[in-house]
Amino acid sequence: MKPAVIVFPASNCDRDIAMALEQATGKPAAMVWHGDASLPTDTDFIVLPGGFSYGDYLRSGAMAAKSPVMRDVIEKAKSGTPVLGVCNGFQILCEAGLLPGALMRNAGLKFVCRSVTLKVENSQSMFTSGFEKGQYVNFPVANHDGNYFADDETLDRLEGEGRVAFKYVDNPNGSSRDIAGVINDAGNVLGMMPHPERMISPLLGGIDGTTFFKGILDAAA
Repeated sequence: MKPAVIVFPASNCDRDIAMALEQATGKPAAMVWHGDASLPTDTDFIVLPGGFSYGDYLRSGAMAAKSPVMRDVIEKAKSGTPVLGVCNGFQILCEAGLLPGALMRNAGLKFVCRSVTLKVENSQSMFTSGFEKGQYVNFPVANHDGNYFADDETLDRLEGEGRVAFKYVDNPNGSSRDIAGVINDAGNVLGMMPHPERMISPLLGGIDGTTFFKGILDAAA
């Protein structure tokens, strides 16, 4: 696997993701500036990291979704390249039209930063194949606009098609139907609000993130 991490102005989890990917693959990830016209030609896994791209000045992820490199990200995603968006990356994927729904202000109107328990809803995707369906895992959240919203028809379709990857056990932000992560209809794009890259060592509180990234690597292989 040859991953690439997209770096936007005010990304703050790009190095965390790069470390998690290097731990899983044994190779450093390419760090691609958002203003670049394209990704390295040999890229076979793309990650949009957490942070506050463009300071969230317009709307979380809205400006980043128009960055030059996103044209290539969208093209590669549509051609089947796996894409993961975490936190702000999830917001960018929704703003770019690669995932349905939107991320709104948290229901409590406060920034939430703590570890949360998730239930694995679908273990058949390449992103969740390291877990069992119904398994509980722990990842941190750190967001102010993490409240996932979609209309009932879209939510019914996501649940009916098995495209909900994770659900919150104790919903920290008011997300519709406790949804913490969703997959596109082709199965190669995942957006999630919790941070698996922050749970890759016992020193950080656990290794559920390690299992997550190794599962992706094994599925890709």
